[in-house]
Amino acid sequence: MPQPRKIQQEPLEDLNKAIAGRLKVLRKGRGLSQAELAQRVGLTREAIAAYESGRVRLVDDIIIRFASALQVSSDELLGIKPTKSSDEEPSLRFTKRFKDITKLPEDKKKAILKILDDLIRANN
Repeated sequence: MPQPRKIQQEPLEDLNKAIAGRLKVLRKGRGLSQAELAQRVGLTREAIAAYESGRVRLVDDIIIRFASALQVSSDELLGIKPTKSSDEEPSLRFTKRFKDITKLPEDKKKAILKILDDLIRANN
């Protein structure tokens, strides 16, 4: 009688670390601190750190809360589907800084825009 073939899979620990890393990258990409993400999902900052380090494995309801707070699908968070390119929309971090810049006096805004224009020109 033929034996069933064994499918080689990544060890669960490796998968957990990969998901933890994606969680951290997505949080940072959205410009959120661990404390801000914790507030959005109803956890402590320490819990976020534990999830991001891979010390604690994500369960279904937490995956849903993280996906919602980070505005990604659970498939993207788990690595089943690739995450959308960050070029599609500015990160929350960039948006926060832009709002802060708009509050500055006009002369400081012009100085910042000049620096940005120079950097963009230098890298094109």
